[in-house]
Amino acid sequence: MRRQLAAALVAAVLAAPGFAQQHFAQQHVAQQSLAQQQEPFEPEGYRADNYRAPVPATLERARVLSTSEAEAIWRAKSGAFVDVLPRPPKPKNLPAGTVWRDAPRKNIPDSIWLPDTGYGTLPPAMDDYFQRGLARASRGDKAALLVIYCLADCWMSWNAAKRALAYGYSNVAWYPDGTDGWERAKLPTDEAQPEPRPEQ
Repeated sequence: MRRQLAAALVAAVLAAPGFAQQHFAQQHVAQQSLAQQQEPFEPEGYRADNYRAPVPATLERARVLSTSEAEAIWRAKSGAFVDVLPRPPKPKNLPAGTVWRDAPRKNIPDSIWLPDTGYGTLPPAMDDYFQRGLARASRGDKAALLVIYCLADCWMSWNAAKRALAYGYSNVAWYPDGTDGWERAKLPTDEAQPEPRPEQ
């Protein structure tokens, strides 16, 4: 009997005009608020640590690309693709005579690879290297479309795209899923070689 009364009471409350809609609306707002608290926000400057972590959904003044949008640009050859994934450092104290080979990097075909240019702070020589690389990729046109990427959850590409904007490039696109998203979509990759540095 008590169960029947309780069920009837619940049914009556739920049947009250607008109760269900109000309840679910409040639940949705609470979930959105929680999601917003958990999403990373754009920092004022550059990210300077913990580079492999969830990235913001936005980059002020830049276009954020999905994989399908990046693919459309690539197929139309309407933008220059810039890979900023760092190179793995050579291990210290290798035994004499050890041959060191970098791990191969496969990136989006026809990209220019400018490794180590997505750190929060760039030494002057690396800053110059990045600026010269972007000038080459854009053919000296600061209005040319630049698509900047590395891997998913990689702040290096976010930093690099933000830095390109600071250099005066006006048509910067950030592809946050990078080669992870590209490969998930079964799109082609090529083995890459980094753009030479002056000291190399």
